[in-house]
Amino acid sequence: MNDGPGAVPARVAALAAVAALTYATFLLEIPLSLDVGSGYVSELSAADQPYNTVYGGGDFITGVLAIIVAAEALRRLRRRALATAGWTFLALFGACAVGDAAFPLDCAPSRATWCALRERSAQVSFSHEFHAVTSGGVVICGVAALLLLSLAARRYGWWPALARWGLPLALAEAVLALAMMAAMFTGQWLGIVQRIQVGALCLGLLLIARALHADRRGAAHAAGPAPMVAGDEARV
Repeated sequence: MNDGPGAVPARVAALAAVAALTYATFLLEIPLSLDVGSGYVSELSAADQPYNTVYGGGDFITGVLAIIVAAEALRRLRRRALATAGWTFLALFGACAVGDAAFPLDCAPSRATWCALRERSAQVSFSHEFHAVTSGGVVICGVAALLLLSLAARRYGWWPALARWGLPLALAEAVLALAMMAAMFTGQWLGIVQRIQVGALCLGLLLIARALHADRRGAAHAAGPAPMVAGDEARV
């Protein structure tokens, strides 16, 4: 009896890898922006910022792909409690990433004093205010997904890459989330800490892609060579 998780089509692992790349669109600020690393990553996709469609589009694509990957994993892989919870949180991560794109900030508070004043006086749109909810959901669900999938990998003997690297990466993401809160309180290193945090989420998606790809290879190896069909004996 095969106690492995099963395998998903190769395209599903590829979609997880693409999601990691599209979520790293903040790196495009290096050639596109003169003010690199300042303020929230979300400010790059604010409605009044140049190239906002590039950064917002990256979030949207990442979210859609994460939902597809999670749905395919839930449909095709074995159902065990921790794994099911992990894939569910990955889908929620995707939904929150889509929410980030659908509800952008009106403006960039750290780059414009007038925007910060409007934000403090609550003279911003619902989209601007709700963006904090979706952004928080991205971090919480992303960390939860990687943590639960890594625990599933260790408990059930699945996904060696996740079993080895998933838990340390999930803990690093949690520490970065706490560091982000400290940076918000002190007003220092805010942009740098958040960019490292988003980079860690990208690594988490790449790790999931690697685990799914390795499972596919392992399943093919366990299946052994294809059975001979009638007439093969004559060609041997």
